[in-house]
Amino acid sequence: MTPTTLFYIIIGILVLEFIIDQALDYLNAKHYDDPVPPELDDVYDEEKYAKSQAYKKTNYKFSVVSSVFSLVLTLAFFFLDGFEYVDHIARGISDHPIVIALVFFGIIMFASDIITTPFSYYHTFVIEEKFGFNKTTRKTFFLDKLKGWAMTAVLGGGVLALIIWFYQVAGKHFWLYAWGAIAIFTIFMNMFYSRLIVPLFNKQTPLEEGELKTAIEKYASQVGFTLEKIFVIDGSKRSTKANAYFSGFGNQKRITLYDTLIKDLDTDEIVAVLAHEVGHYRKKHILFNMLASILLTGFTLYILSLCINIPELSYALGVPQQSFHIGLIAFGILYSPVSELTGLIMNYISRKFEYQADNYARETFAGEPLITSLKKLSRNSLSNLTPHQAYVKMHYSHPTLLQRVQNLVRS
Repeated sequence: MTPTTLFYIIIGILVLEFIIDQALDYLNAKHYDDPVPPELDDVYDEEKYAKSQAYKKTNYKFSVVSSVFSLVLTLAFFFLDGFEYVDHIARGISDHPIVIALVFFGIIMFASDIITTPFSYYHTFVIEEKFGFNKTTRKTFFLDKLKGWAMTAVLGGGVLALIIWFYQVAGKHFWLYAWGAIAIFTIFMNMFYSRLIVPLFNKQTPLEEGELKTAIEKYASQVGFTLEKIFVIDGSKRSTKANAYFSGFGNQKRITLYDTLIKDLDTDEIVAVLAHEVGHYRKKHILFNMLASILLTGFTLYILSLCINIPELSYALGVPQQSFHIGLIAFGILYSPVSELTGLIMNYISRKFEYQADNYARETFAGEPLITSLKKLSRNSLSNLTPHQAYVKMHYSHPTLLQRVQNLVRS
């Protein structure tokens, strides 16, 4: 296959993915004004529902503009030989393959983030501010940017450098070494993410003694679940939206509750949410997701090893010499339809897992407080109650609120 043919296949994939995403977004937007199902008629009052509709429509319009901008920028970069230009800059700095790749990706990622920062800023300080969600200060916004860049440079750059080094040392078998390294990194991050990464952005404090902690400890004791680490994170520092999550394994496992969750829900509702998270752990969903991620990574790296030495991948992007980092970009785009398919499958499995975790919470605690908590969280985040099913299948890792309520009532 000629480089020109490959180039236009890559462009075709980018444009097709854009068209599919826009079509799904349009279908979803057309259902914003659908009648609210009877099971959910207590989620919003009239004023709040009007606000939720306005919020969804505003975000949809913003998404269209930002997506079109991103596509135009990407296509311009491809057609104007942007990769060759950046590669030339990187090679002017060093002749070492690892340094060239790090500089190359650093320039592209930094420039891309700078260009799109106005969109992120507008979404945070105009849209989220208008609808009462934003609590982020401008100082925090830009500090988060700097911390994000630093983390990407250290973690992302470190992993990339290691992969290229494996490629230089092991040749076509580099994928095995890279897979092992990424697997270890994945397990490590699952174990220690809350301890090492979260504190860079948020403050975590142990849950104070009181009614809530007593209720949580009582539930944990009833289900024979050892839970000594319950933390509260200052989510209100950035947003009014609430969340809770489970992380770690063994003696590193912990439950993290957003302070906004504690503010919005009563004690039984919080315990029900926690019971849902415990359900994920007991049903081994966390372990499954981690192992699935590792296996998918291994499969992707294996396919990459079969393709990375094909010089046409680099030529297709306008670079006159075969390069690992250029081939990696071309491969990533060509492989994206497979990624979309695996993403669809993983979303389907994830939605099944959510039902199982909901059922666990109902069986070991109660279904009603989980239903009321889900409704409150949906109301407070102005969630869409009538999403299009095609959009749900493509993008939702959780069932819709209606599906979860119907499952809890029917079970």
